[in-house]
Amino acid sequence: MRVFSSFIFGMVEWAARNGLAPQSLPSDGGPRRQPRHLMGVRGETFAYWYLRRHGYVMVCRNFRAPGIKGEIDLVGFDGPVLAFIEVKTRTTKPGPSSLPEDAITADKRRFLARMARQFLIDRRLAAVNWRFDVLAIESRAGNRPVVRLHKGAFTDQ
Repeated sequence: MRVFSSFIFGMVEWAARNGLAPQSLPSDGGPRRQPRHLMGVRGETFAYWYLRRHGYVMVCRNFRAPGIKGEIDLVGFDGPVLAFIEVKTRTTKPGPSSLPEDAITADKRRFLARMARQFLIDRRLAAVNWRFDVLAIESRAGNRPVVRLHKGAFTDQ
C-alpha cells in the first residue's frame, strides 16, 4: 500500500512543481474566493497524499459536526495514535510574511477540540490515544511547495 501512496504522491508533487495556487485570476472581475478555495482544495489533496506516503492511514476527510462551526480537514492513524490534522496552505511572496501555522488561533483550536471530541463519541473511540497535528504548506509561484508537519501541535484544553 505504501508503494501506491508513494506513486500517487509523486504524481501530485509533480503536478504541484510550479506551486499550488491557480496560475491565473478571474479576468471578469469575479470574486477572488474561487482561486483561494481552489488552492485550499489542492493543498488538502497534497497533504492527504503526503501523509499517506509517510505512513498515515486516513479514515476521514473534511469532518463536520452538527452544530459546531468549522471542520477537521483530515483524520488518520499514525501508528496506534489517531491524529486530527489541520491543513494550512498559504502562498508566499519573497520577504517577511506570516507562516501558515500562525493561522491556528485559540478559537480555531477550541473548535477543533470540540469537533474531535464529537468524532470520538460518534465513532465510539473513547479508548484511542489521539493528538492534533498541523500540516503547513507554503506555496511559492514557480516552486515546489514547502511542507512542515507538526505532530502534537497543540492539546485539548
